[in-house]
Amino acid sequence: MTRKKRIFDVEMPDDTPQAAPAASEPDAGQGARRGPMASAISENASALQARNAAAAAIRAENDELAHAFVAMKAAGQVVEAIPLDQVHTYLLTRERLGSDDPELDDLVTSIREVGLSNPIRVEARADGTGYELIQGFRRLSAYRVLAEEDPETWGRVPALVLPRGEDVAGLYRRMVDENVVRKDLSFAEMANAAQNYAADPATPVNDLQGAVKALFQSAPYSKRSYIRAFARMLDLIGDCLMYPTEIPRKLGVDLARELEDRPELVGRIRDDLRDWDMRSIHDELEVLRRHVGVDRYMDDGPVTPAPSKPVRAGLADRGKTKTTFDLRTARGRVKCTAAVGRLEIKIDRDFSTMDRARLERAIAALIDGLD
Repeated sequence: MTRKKRIFDVEMPDDTPQAAPAASEPDAGQGARRGPMASAISENASALQARNAAAAAIRAENDELAHAFVAMKAAGQVVEAIPLDQVHTYLLTRERLGSDDPELDDLVTSIREVGLSNPIRVEARADGTGYELIQGFRRLSAYRVLAEEDPETWGRVPALVLPRGEDVAGLYRRMVDENVVRKDLSFAEMANAAQNYAADPATPVNDLQGAVKALFQSAPYSKRSYIRAFARMLDLIGDCLMYPTEIPRKLGVDLARELEDRPELVGRIRDDLRDWDMRSIHDELEVLRRHVGVDRYMDDGPVTPAPSKPVRAGLADRGKTKTTFDLRTARGRVKCTAAVGRLEIKIDRDFSTMDRARLERAIAALIDGLD
């Protein structure tokens, strides 16, 4: 009996090599696989491309900012810290009338405590030896006071460097406009500015009328007329006044008219104020009111009828006579107020921390030295 062979149907894999699918022909089952090296190269290329794009964007932004900075600096819109000894005040005449600026100490304190919020304006000198001040005389003065106390901290002042090319007349206009807008100038100071403008050979006008018109173009006609009146008054008696900036508008205008109508008043006012170095603001205004007519100026404030002759120091009204002055000492600036029965000294120092015996000796020496 013959045994039959059992046959099993088994499929074996084909050993024939097959060509790899082309890169452009995706596998029907799944995406083409890349080796680790190819993946790393691709990722590095993408990262490099992104970095290059970011660097290009940064360069473009930096170029734009640099061009903007150069344009702003050329237009005088970039604040620079300029050494004080490089700022000069020769180009424009800007002396302030009367005694020392009574508000300078307040400005010094403000800058010391909170800094300078409004930089000064300067223009580079043609010879390259620094800068000429255009705006900010009081701010510059305050910085110079502070620099005496601490040169390292206050030796440079924030400034905007204006482009060169503007004529002197335009620079005068800048100086005056800033002060008028901020109401820093009295009528006497505005009149003085107009006088300086007319006297400067670099300006296009040499008469007061034209100077007032050029400097105060934005002011109404009435205000320009007041400025001209104060200028006439200063021409006649300005050199004998200690407090011209304290003269109210109405008094100054009427005083100018009276001086022109009655020329003899010039000599009388000069005689009354001559050799009276210790007079106060009140004393000086009383002399002017008396010669013009005291009853006209009740709107300027309470007026005490003046005697026929000026009241000399020591006999004046005890509540109103006082003298204020500043001193520069080794320990800094000292502000003093002297009145009848009172002497006040202000200095940036805490006297409560001093030894009492030493303080008493100093005060006694001061009082003894007044005899």
